[in-house]
Amino acid sequence: MLRKIRIVLASIFFIGITLLFLDFTGTLHAWLGWMAKVQFLPAVLAANAVIVAVLLLLTVLFGRVYCSVICPLGVMQDIISWIHGRTKKKNRFRFTYSPAKKWLRYGVLVLFLAALVLGAHSLVAIVAPYSAYGRIASNLFAPLYQWGNNFFAWIAERAGSYAFYSVDVWIKSVSTFAIAAVTFIVIFVLAWKNGRTWCNTICPVGTILGFFSRRSIFAPVIDTEKCRNCGLCGRQCKASCINMKEHEIDYSRCVACMDCIDTCKDGAIRYEPYWKRSSRRSVPHDEGRRAFLISGAIAATAATVKAQEMKVDGGLAEIAHAEKPERQVPLVPAGSLSLKNFSDHCTACQLCVSVCPNQVLRPSTSLLTLMQPEMSYERGYCRPECNKCSQVCPAGAIKPISIEEKSSIQIGYAVVNLDSCIVNKDNVKCGNCARHCPAGAIRMVRRNPEDKESLMIPTVNEERCIGCGACENLCPARPFTAIHVEGHEVHKMI
Repeated sequence: MLRKIRIVLASIFFIGITLLFLDFTGTLHAWLGWMAKVQFLPAVLAANAVIVAVLLLLTVLFGRVYCSVICPLGVMQDIISWIHGRTKKKNRFRFTYSPAKKWLRYGVLVLFLAALVLGAHSLVAIVAPYSAYGRIASNLFAPLYQWGNNFFAWIAERAGSYAFYSVDVWIKSVSTFAIAAVTFIVIFVLAWKNGRTWCNTICPVGTILGFFSRRSIFAPVIDTEKCRNCGLCGRQCKASCINMKEHEIDYSRCVACMDCIDTCKDGAIRYEPYWKRSSRRSVPHDEGRRAFLISGAIAATAATVKAQEMKVDGGLAEIAHAEKPERQVPLVPAGSLSLKNFSDHCTACQLCVSVCPNQVLRPSTSLLTLMQPEMSYERGYCRPECNKCSQVCPAGAIKPISIEEKSSIQIGYAVVNLDSCIVNKDNVKCGNCARHCPAGAIRMVRRNPEDKESLMIPTVNEERCIGCGACENLCPARPFTAIHVEGHEVHKMI
């Protein structure tokens, strides 16, 4: 029964979190957004002490149920391992006990904490389980989902229905896509062969929770009087933490999947309180002290818009995508407060990238902010009436803001390059930037003030510009637009 309950809960969390990354409309976040906020690293970076405390308390009470129920990367490994176990009957009992590789577990954890403290968040994001799964879902699973959606949109269009609408499917960052693909392949191979190897040798969150699960109140207990030493429980343990020779379970690696309890036909393994463990081992004093120090380090570190329409000029001619300009200061969404705040809190999970209806957000290719989202306006602009990214961020990198608040936040300012403007280059009328500016920050003035017949060129009032990028996106100059947006390191209020 415990195993069935665990499977049901894990399925709910896994499907729910996956749908958050697949849902490009952003409508599911009102109901399922809390699933992202209860993930361990986002809760730490958001300084959400309540959620962190609940997760640690849950681990102290019941063991690493976070890893087997809440963590989507852990559940994905279980699914891969389960599929392999069904390919051949003998594969059901293919695991063997292996001692903990402490040097690797603690080495990765030390590097993880050091990177977290020093601000090397790209390294943190590579091994963080929620971030890793977010990249896999948004870069590998989401395109398949979107192609399926576009197929149904194609059918619906021919049937005179608008129940579906097509979306652009494109690789937003080659480097992030490659990292996601390599991560998936590595985890797939490890899970296919050895189950939870990633969780118990690489994952820093698993190592941290392992400190607290060593003496969890409830845990699987081996009854040596009933045990016949058949070894089935150990060969079914995907965490490889059951030592049948010594009748011991390494509770720091046990993910509380309950498979061993379900496998044992003699009732020799039960889920019981700590004081009833027949083979419990004392935990050295320094282990408890280390757990306290690590938890302290973590706590210190923690201290409705429609999808983007096809861009057209007056609804007559499609505008080709421009080249990405070289910005002196990157652009981050309204609600980020500043570049530093965004960089310090972002887990690079790509959730905001997945829900952006205007295709403005994409993973950064810069080494210091690799995989963290940044804004660019080749395919759309940041519409003032859209605040979806601020509503879905679970780590506090983008604070929740209202539509009214967004319209008064200056994330950047427009800069005009008159040498590239088609008014000067081609001697024709334009005014696209001024016509589409939602803030009224662009005004057209005569190129020659003394000539009333002179063509009009744009000027920018930086005090009114909010950096939405409508001017840059709709500027017809190519390959580089004649106007682009530079970011503010610290966002301003109008």
